[in-house]
Amino acid sequence: MNNVRLSGQLVCDGPDQVAIVMQHLPLHMELTRAEEGCLSFEVKPTQEPFVWQVDEQFRDATAFQAHQKRVADSEWGRLTAGIERRYIVEGI
Repeated sequence: MNNVRLSGQLVCDGPDQVAIVMQHLPLHMELTRAEEGCLSFEVKPTQEPFVWQVDEQFRDATAFQAHQKRVADSEWGRLTAGIERRYIVEGI
């Protein structure tokens, strides 16, 4: 099976969304890194104040899809649903 990689950006539209990301990102990262099949997960601020670089790698499509489901059902997923995501997914 192939690894699944996601790369791209999380783009906030203003300070309110930035505050949500900053408050809830640490737990989101901790929970994601503990998931079965997560090989790497990084979300880092860029030089643009409202933009984060996102890079993820999962063992296979099953692990990636489980992650996507968990995130959609999580507090992070609910609170950040309105934040723009510019992602490319490879390996599915």
